[in-house]
Amino acid sequence: MKVLRTGIAAILSLTVMTACALSSTPAQDAALIKATYDSNLSELSAYQLGHYGLRMYRQTQDDDYQAAVWTDMARIASRLNDYSATLHSKDEVKAEGEARLKSYDSGDGERDALRHKAAQGREEYLVLGAGLISSMARANEYGLKHRNDAHLREILSWYDFHDYATNPEMIRAWAAQLANQVYWLKQLGEDDLTQQFEFAFKATYPDKNDPMLSVQQYNNKLYGMTHIILAASEYYRKPVNEADFQWIYDYFRQHFDTIAVRSKPDVIAEIGITFMLAGLENDPVAAKSQRLIREAIDREEGMIPSVSGGTDIAKGEHRNVLAIMLLDWHGANATPMVNQEPSVIESVPWGLVPKN
Repeated sequence: MKVLRTGIAAILSLTVMTACALSSTPAQDAALIKATYDSNLSELSAYQLGHYGLRMYRQTQDDDYQAAVWTDMARIASRLNDYSATLHSKDEVKAEGEARLKSYDSGDGERDALRHKAAQGREEYLVLGAGLISSMARANEYGLKHRNDAHLREILSWYDFHDYATNPEMIRAWAAQLANQVYWLKQLGEDDLTQQFEFAFKATYPDKNDPMLSVQQYNNKLYGMTHIILAASEYYRKPVNEADFQWIYDYFRQHFDTIAVRSKPDVIAEIGITFMLAGLENDPVAAKSQRLIREAIDREEGMIPSVSGGTDIAKGEHRNVLAIMLLDWHGANATPMVNQEPSVIESVPWGLVPKN
């Protein structure tokens, strides 16, 4: 079947690249990719710079990433300042959501079609999920909150997030995002919907139906599973216990060969990192994940290209920062935070204040 040649399978067919990958160590391969990105940070958007820099700081505690961390805080502050100033009613939230929904109008892919349909009548989710909740949670990770935190939490109280997190149509459209959001709500001290989400996720994606899933939907399922664990770790801030997510680890072990054929480097790297977070560095799945990622590296470009061969620095930031972490894992680390020693966050963008 042609579908089985998609994703990382196509990359693995490059035997010359494979031979080159195995002539170095995982840490050396990570350093190669890291050098490429460290020397091209200007090509990243503010979001991508924060995504990359925060993860690299948590892994290395290298002060060279302080500027990227501050950029991330500034972006979060700007978003929360805007929400605080402009959202005062459900009608205003809905109007903002309707404006965001238009971004899916021209999408012709399966994912965008699913998201456009799922958001019809739930336009407010486009503001709450990837906007308000994610920004509040990121500020929380820094030990901060918005100066009008009470108002932002009031906005959250207008909606029952259970309706989004347990809806099969929503899960098929945003599995990974919903996994993040239920854990972020728990992190923020709001409703704990993690168990309800997992129950609904399993019902939406029973393992027996895997062969009937499109490549897009199969990867949506995998992303949902990896993000349950990544979000539970507060994105590499704390380790996780395998037993708490046994069903996910068991699935990855049992189905990894199929995953390698039907998926792509982003997913493979995330799966490997979930094993690192549980202290399972020596598990065969972790080793297989590392090997596949190493074999996917374009050594002339110093990065992992897209499945179509693209080497755009910005578009490849997500898969490549994951690869760096997987190949040279330094453990979970709850840093940087305000008032933490040694001091990394010396100034806080306007609108944010210490959460305690």
